[in-house]
Amino acid sequence: MSAPPPDAHATPTPELLQALKDAVGEKGWSDDPRDMAPHLVDQRGLYHGATALMLRPATVEEVADCVRLCAEARVPIVPQGGNTGLVGGAVPFEHGGEILLCLSRMNRIRELDAVNHTMTAEAGCILETVQTAARDAERYFPLSLGAQGSCQIGGNMATNAGGCAVLRYGHMRELVLGIEAVLPDGRIYKGLKSLRKDNSGYDLNQLLIGSEGTLGIITAGVLKLFPPPVERHTAFAGVASPQAALDLFSRARETLGDAVTAFELMPRIALDFVLAHIPGTRDPLAAPQPFYVLCEATATRRDSALADALHALLETAMDDGLVGDATVAAGETQASALWKLRESVPEAQKHEGGSIKHDISVPIAALPAFMDRACERVTALIPGVRVVAFGHVGDGNIHFNLSQPKDAEREAFLARWDEASRMVHDTVVEMNGSISAEHGIGRLKREELVRLADPLELEQMRAIKRALDPHNIMNPGKLVLPG
Repeated sequence: MSAPPPDAHATPTPELLQALKDAVGEKGWSDDPRDMAPHLVDQRGLYHGATALMLRPATVEEVADCVRLCAEARVPIVPQGGNTGLVGGAVPFEHGGEILLCLSRMNRIRELDAVNHTMTAEAGCILETVQTAARDAERYFPLSLGAQGSCQIGGNMATNAGGCAVLRYGHMRELVLGIEAVLPDGRIYKGLKSLRKDNSGYDLNQLLIGSEGTLGIITAGVLKLFPPPVERHTAFAGVASPQAALDLFSRARETLGDAVTAFELMPRIALDFVLAHIPGTRDPLAAPQPFYVLCEATATRRDSALADALHALLETAMDDGLVGDATVAAGETQASALWKLRESVPEAQKHEGGSIKHDISVPIAALPAFMDRACERVTALIPGVRVVAFGHVGDGNIHFNLSQPKDAEREAFLARWDEASRMVHDTVVEMNGSISAEHGIGRLKREELVRLADPLELEQMRAIKRALDPHNIMNPGKLVLPG
């Protein structure tokens, strides 16, 4: 996929580059190829970009100065957080005509209001740092991702990150109250309000969340905090099929109510990969099962009835033949070991050769039918392909990944990415689902969005892009192309 025609884009001049360096000071920029190299390739290694200059501003005013200079010169700018994204949305194009702006130096927690249950954090704060700061204040920030030790909260907002606790707490759209951002002309949008209710017009915060840096650069956000869970019960159960997992989920919701914080699904092949390639893991059940469910229930006050209810749920499900076998963690150490099995699937899959990945969502009730139909179609398309479909049953989000057949050549398999993705995405659309549940569109799914989105919806997105970024300098070629 190549970059769109730059139209009015200009090439960075020596004068512009010097002005940008002056704007951020000597610690705020680099043009050293060795320093820039990790920032010019995406997490999956699908895209390798180029830039004449990487900026590292330390304040929102410095970000604004940089954007204003680029806007005046008609030179595009690419914002980047932790560069953990999976759709190529934070890496410059190969032509090298874009300026890369990294938010890592903007990493202060400006305020933590325990009474209001809010935290104001700058975009460069590592997610794990945000979680720790909340915990130190006896509060809880629920966003939890596999990359939480390196992803940044600004990127989480820009991509509307989800994670494992969406079922109970929602994704970033529901976890952010206010936004500070630099708009494409260099002006600072000061929307850092901590209000739960503000019905005074269009919600510009929600427009910026999930915009993937195409409408502005998020520099800080007001995050919702919650009472910390004081009880956590984690169960790992074997089931025969995705339909059985869905039936168990329905029972869990009926029995445990909103205490169900996470409900994850993984197939046996995913567990086999983890056991083979991730040190310190072991099979928690006595015999293999076709699929596994990881269910977590939490409470913010001591409640022995919750543990009893979870055990009773599993016992009844086993008596009814819905669950083949199950175990409940005896404490945090065992719970962490069970979560490690689920969270290690992406890393384990790397050791099995090429992988074609999809981040999709369908209505929860349609999940078993999607799994059956999509598996049937991809195995007919690529005989021997190994389907590794895992994810968040509770919100219908499945990472429908395809590992290469055992005797296949990696490059030959990956060459079929577009063909396989088209088939998977067509199946998703047939079931009124989404081709991107939590990773965004970026560069990887740009053409698929054009192919599959409602024309009116696409028209309105393009209109918003033109209105806020008329010269298309803000992360051009990602998410949506100007019409």
